[in-house]
Amino acid sequence: MEKQLTINGHRRIWTEGMTVQDALDLMNYTFIMLVVKINGEVVLRQDYASTLIPEGAEVLVIHLISGG
Repeated sequence: MEKQLTINGHRRIWTEGMTVQDALDLMNYTFIMLVVKINGEVVLRQDYASTLIPEGAEVLVIHLISGG
């Protein structure tokens, strides 16, 4: 059975050493203004490339939108 994680409600294959940046790339999320949470914990933008995602994690990516 493949190891998985959930990104914004979508089941995806998890791989050992997967980072937040890998997950964003997997989902083609390129928007600059994002908030990322792993299992409810916020990950800072400067840590995307170094923060590992554990197997089975729930990843939430929120696109921030501003307007006026």
